[in-house]
Amino acid sequence: MTQAPVREFKMPDVGEGLTEAEILKWYVQPGDTVTDGQVVCEVETAKAAVELPIPYDGVVRALHFPEGTTVDVGTSIIAVDVSGGTAPEPEAPAAAPAAEAALAGAVSTAAAAPTASAGQPAEAAGSGRQPVLVGYGVSTSATRRRPRKPAPDGFARQAVAGSPAELNGHTQAAPVPAAAPAPTAGPVAGARRPLAKPPVRKLAKDLGVDLATVTATGPDGIVTREDVHAAVAAAKAPQEPAVVPAPVAPPAPAAASAPVAAPAPASYDTARETRIPVKGVRRATAAAMVGSAFTAPHVTEFVTVDVTRTMKLVEELKQDKEFTGLRVNPLLLIAKALLVAIRRNPDVNASWDEAAQEIVVKHYVNLGIAAATPRGLIVPNIKDAHAKTLPQLAESLGELVSTARDGKTSPAAMQAGTITITNVGVFGVDTGTPILNPGESAILAVGAIKLQPWVHKGKVKPRQVTTLALSFDHRLIDGELGSRFLADVAAILEQPKRLISWA
Repeated sequence: MTQAPVREFKMPDVGEGLTEAEILKWYVQPGDTVTDGQVVCEVETAKAAVELPIPYDGVVRALHFPEGTTVDVGTSIIAVDVSGGTAPEPEAPAAAPAAEAALAGAVSTAAAAPTASAGQPAEAAGSGRQPVLVGYGVSTSATRRRPRKPAPDGFARQAVAGSPAELNGHTQAAPVPAAAPAPTAGPVAGARRPLAKPPVRKLAKDLGVDLATVTATGPDGIVTREDVHAAVAAAKAPQEPAVVPAPVAPPAPAAASAPVAAPAPASYDTARETRIPVKGVRRATAAAMVGSAFTAPHVTEFVTVDVTRTMKLVEELKQDKEFTGLRVNPLLLIAKALLVAIRRNPDVNASWDEAAQEIVVKHYVNLGIAAATPRGLIVPNIKDAHAKTLPQLAESLGELVSTARDGKTSPAAMQAGTITITNVGVFGVDTGTPILNPGESAILAVGAIKLQPWVHKGKVKPRQVTTLALSFDHRLIDGELGSRFLADVAAILEQPKRLISWA
């Protein structure tokens, strides 16, 4: 079989179990020559920014989406002429399985593409995706997507074999009210799945509305929230008089349509407000924090401590030749104090296995450091931090901070954290009640270090003082253990020589 002269490069699953990515930047334009392995664009998922390499040689014929567009996994984003000619050729029906496999191997640690056969839809290869960011997994009810191309023969035959109702997951015809709009939007064999954004699909699912029966009024045939609400109102209006006496019927439709009658945008002053789409890292962080706050029972304890001796040690280490070229600051010694305290209280370093109803005590520490970046808050972690010397820990902290600042933190760097430090003191904040990074046992917030009057050796003197706040999962850590652990961290920072005597 002759290879198609124009190859379609599809948005890959970059091994994060996600279904879409935003195109941040194109590095090529139509007419440019590309080679196998050349980076053609940068995309951002809910986890991180990733550069995508092209898996073949050729000349760029078309960029299908502009920068800033969010594209579903499996959708073609660039067309490349691999024939060596100059005239554009017709689009190939689909990328060859071998090319898909090569692409997946280049950008994904979970290469799902090679497992899909020619007779399966693209979504089948992703059915085994695994969650890779702690606390943010794959929702099986929201990962299936509409076909990107005319369905393969095997899939088309399966669709034709059933009735329209069966194609939507029903074994018999839908009720009359739900089928009323069918002449304009009803499903037919081989038809494309209705276009709708994920929030609209969730709304339809929550309200029990089949999107295939909804008349779309959005641009390019996209189903909007208003379309879903209109379908609900249309379905309920003819039903109420049939089952409710006439005098009672009017209040029911009024109650059902009340949310539609007062649309949210009416309460906003659009001339003096700016709307920022929540996507990428910010959307993932928001979902993870909500899940953590309402899953793990949080307890927060506080301690104010004199860290004057620790601050003196920081200045001494800056002059030590062992730390030449390394980042030495109070966070370094706070991180080391935390690691020593974990060694003294190992049960703190654990996670909760809901499925098995077990507490998993971990004999390693992947120390998370909360970092504010232009794309939002992320929590990369230092793998096996417990086994590092102080200079090694300083080097790892420096690399973590610089990588996060450049927006190059990889998804792997944010996996499998066990406990986290967040330094709110850099913003001049005294303390706070931090929320756990999902799946972790505790998070330590470090407040601003500043001179305060303090009783030292029986006299009031100006001392360097800070407040520590420890939030922990009360399923894993009871009050006694949490208090001992926080007290140990404070004791080390007050007398840093304990880094030696307690190590």
